[in-house]
Amino acid sequence: MKIITRTTAIKNLKKYIGQDLRKLALEHGITTYETGKQNKGWKGLVLERLAGLQTNISKAPNGLTYELKSVAFRKVKGELVPKETMAITMINPEELKAHSFFESHCWAKLKTIVFCAVQWDGLNAEEAKLLKVTSLDFAEDDELIKEIKADYDFIRNKLIKQGFEALTGKDGKWIQARTKGPGHGSVSRAFYARTAFVKKIFEIAS
Repeated sequence: MKIITRTTAIKNLKKYIGQDLRKLALEHGITTYETGKQNKGWKGLVLERLAGLQTNISKAPNGLTYELKSVAFRKVKGELVPKETMAITMINPEELKAHSFFESHCWAKLKTIVFCAVQWDGLNAEEAKLLKVTSLDFAEDDELIKEIKADYDFIRNKLIKQGFEALTGKDGKWIQARTKGPGHGSVSRAFYARTAFVKKIFEIAS
C-alpha cells in the first residue's frame, strides 16, 4: 500500500480547488443528502478520497498521523468568513497540567492538520465548493505560534490554579477551551480554534 504523506495529500487536494465536493461525492459513491437526511461526515470522506487516502487515518512515514479538517466558510457582505469555530482536540486535565505547549496534544494536533476551506451556501445546499487547502507550517518562534502558546499557557495555569470547571470559552485570543458536546451540563472540554484563527490560517496561505 502506497503511503500518502501529508505533503502529497495537500498536493492532491489542491488539484480540486474550485470544484464542487457534492458532485465529486456522487462520482465517488459517497451519499450526501440522497437518503433525505444528511450524511454528516460526507465532506470529510470526499476530502480523504481526493487526498488519495482510502481510510480515515493515514500513517505518515515518521509514524505521525495527520488529519484532514473541513472548515466551512460563508459569504458575509461579499467576503468569505469562517462559519464557526473549529475543534482541535479534547482536553485531558491531567495531560494539560503535565505538558507545556510544545509537548502538548494540542500543538501536536495543530501542526499535523490539513485545513480545507469549503464554501457553505446554507443547509443542504446543492453545492459545496473547495476553496483552499493549507497547513500550519510555522517555526516555533513565529509570532502567531507565540500568541497561541500564550493562550495555552493561560488556560493551563488557570486549570492548575482554579480547576477544570473554571475553563471557559472566554479565555484565549486564538484558541479557547470550552465545553464540547451537548452544551449545558456538559463536563468535557476541548480546545477550539476561534474563527479569527481559522481565518488567519487561510489568509497566511494566500
